Amino acid sequence: MTATISDKNDDGEFFAQVDGETLHVHSKKENWQLKDEITGFVYENIKRQWVITTEVPAVGFDRYAYGTVVDVRRDLGVFINIGLPDKDIVLSLDDLPLQHELWPQKDDQLMVGLKTDHKNRLWAQLANDDLFKAIGHFSASFERNESVSGTVYLAKRVGSFLLLDDDRLGFVHESEREDEPRLGQKVTGRVIGKMQDGRLSVSLKPFAFVEIEDDAKMLLAVLQQNPQHSFIYQDKSDPAEIKNYFGISKGAFKRALGNLLKHRLITTDFSGTKLTDKGLAYRE
Repeated sequence: MTATISDKNDDGEFFAQVDGETLHVHSKKENWQLKDEITGFVYENIKRQWVITTEVPAVGFDRYAYGTVVDVRRDLGVFINIGLPDKDIVLSLDDLPLQHELWPQKDDQLMVGLKTDHKNRLWAQLANDDLFKAIGHFSASFERNESVSGTVYLAKRVGSFLLLDDDRLGFVHESEREDEPRLGQKVTGRVIGKMQDGRLSVSLKPFAFVEIEDDAKMLLAVLQQNPQHSFIYQDKSDPAEIKNYFGISKGAFKRALGNLLKHRLITTDFSGTKLTDKGLAYRE
């Protein structure tokens, strides 16, 4: 709205008039003159004072941006800082998941706009999937096991919808998470595929979820404990040396190597066997 500077008190605070209402002025500018016009965002602050601020927040009516959760009240909803100096905006519990454990926590990020109710009270409005499909993008190709991070913008029983840090869209199926992430939570996972609509299919389970056989686990442990993360043995090594060093037959050794190669945990050649970065990071 546009208002007119009408007064200044002894504390240096300016006031403005619009439609017969007196507004407190919040502005970095300190040299307003009476009758100057000021344009800004008008709202009612925590003291129930009407304020006009020239620091217009990115969040607005039909304007969506990330805000930071600053407080959670089970009887009301979550309070979000959208950049106003003396007011946080509430996202109603009616717009939050039924399970409280899936509610955002302090410092989580939510993409919201603004709306008013029938009493003209200001509320946050959560961005929906259509908006994220408009601002994000689908992936034409993907790299399997690529590490990605993103924010949960929609929490459903069937899975979690993500906007990744590079604005690609992702989805975590319920089978690919050990604990269901909450709305607004920042998560890190790995790409395991692509869905039909172009969203990346993301797993939040660690590489350790890859099932390897007992002999393979033993070889992996030997490699991880070795300072060079390697040993001289490979599938052409002498069976007696393999039996003496590992306590297993050459056939079992080759099967274990094959299992580790299949999951890209090792590389092997005539000089021996080495861990990959993925193998080094593998944990039970």
